[in-house]
Amino acid sequence: MTTATGTALMIPYTRLGEIDYASLDYDPDKPEPMPDAMEQEPVVQEILGLLGSRFTDFWLRPDNFLSSNTILCYEPGNLNVRVQPDIYLSFGVDQGAIRRRKLYLPWEAGKPPDLALEVASESTSGQDIIAKPRIYAAMGIPEYWRFDPTGGEYHGRALAGGRLLGGEYRPVELTTEPDGILKGYSPVMELSLCWDEGWPRLYDPATGTYLENWRQERARFLAERVRERAAHEAERAELQARIRELETELRQRQSES
Repeated sequence: MTTATGTALMIPYTRLGEIDYASLDYDPDKPEPMPDAMEQEPVVQEILGLLGSRFTDFWLRPDNFLSSNTILCYEPGNLNVRVQPDIYLSFGVDQGAIRRRKLYLPWEAGKPPDLALEVASESTSGQDIIAKPRIYAAMGIPEYWRFDPTGGEYHGRALAGGRLLGGEYRPVELTTEPDGILKGYSPVMELSLCWDEGWPRLYDPATGTYLENWRQERARFLAERVRERAAHEAERAELQARIRELETELRQRQSES
């Protein structure tokens, strides 16, 4: 299994024929609305921001794929057999090719996602607890997590994680800190997913710190990209000026000769 650290070796994307999107019974450009979206949205967006900052350079890394509520198919012969995880993450795949395909097809991407996560809502809690773990286990997704902002009103517990062993998910051991923060360690992410009074956090055991202020991190990241581009443009302008100088010098020498 590809680890979360470093740049993974990218599995080549194998495109198997064309997809007649018009023949499918849904519009892949407009996935089905997420039930209880307003209730889930703040938590989903926070987790996406944390994971995007950590693993995808805010969706610029070509070898890691992170998505929310897009379509994950799991039966090659029928693309209408699908599921839409609230969040899923895959290491070492060609994220550009997957996005161009408009569907995550494990048999073309080369592997299933490494992690799926569902945020609790009233209308989806039964699927999150019963149906989805069976689907994800059959697909071979190594980890499945559930996060309930209510503290367990919908899922029965605030936080639950499972690691795939022998074809089924075995519960991840959770710990409760003195300040009440609930933690569960994810070997896939090499981080602990935390429930803090209904809010998601990620804890890095290697540094003993929480991942914080991903919005500031994103602003810093974008500022660095702007500086790099400006430096590149300045270097290019300097090179072009030098080329013009050499061309002028060459013409002068040719005229003198």
